[in-house]
Amino acid sequence: MYELTFIPHKDYHEYPAEEMKRRSAEFLKLMKRRRTVRDFSDRQIAQEIIEDCLLAAGTAPNGANMQPWHFAVVSDPEMKKKIREGAEKEEHDFYHNRAPEEWIEALRPFGTDENKPFLEKAPYLIAIFSKSYGFNDEGQKMKHYYVKESVGIATGILITALHNAGLATLTHTPSPMSFLNEILERPENERPFLLLVVGYPEKNVKVPDITKKSLSDIASFT
Repeated sequence: MYELTFIPHKDYHEYPAEEMKRRSAEFLKLMKRRRTVRDFSDRQIAQEIIEDCLLAAGTAPNGANMQPWHFAVVSDPEMKKKIREGAEKEEHDFYHNRAPEEWIEALRPFGTDENKPFLEKAPYLIAIFSKSYGFNDEGQKMKHYYVKESVGIATGILITALHNAGLATLTHTPSPMSFLNEILERPENERPFLLLVVGYPEKNVKVPDITKKSLSDIASFT
């Protein structure tokens, strides 16, 4: 068991109350503009932007600092084509054989089906993997803790960082997603968590006219 060294938290910065209110209000306004899109432009994005957003995701709190995630970034057209083929195969079976009727009904207003052209058109796909265990410097197996929670938080930060940079995203979860391990040659200790589609929205893209729940619907104060 290694020993941790504790250092002063010099990076913490406190703001005056009025500035805190302003910053929180501005951030809320920023996030209210975030929308999932399904029609992407094929405009290219500098890889440096994606790298910075991934490093931001890597700052997420996580169980015992094991950082149980891997982000497989795909921009190669042939690889994206293989991922689309694998996803559409699973989605076809899901929509036509495995999906409960109530789920199909819930999705119907959104017009989604097994066809996923955005998996090829968007400039980047980020396959997010959760790691149930890892290895230390001596090659010994190390169990990871709170894996789903940790990877979920990191994914949320990644989506927020990409939105903040001016990009659109789509969270895609074909079920099952084990085909991603094979295509991307990821090891057995990694399990696909989510496939994130990243790019600019197509010109004049449309999104569903929906609203989010009010504060009283999602929070309580005691």
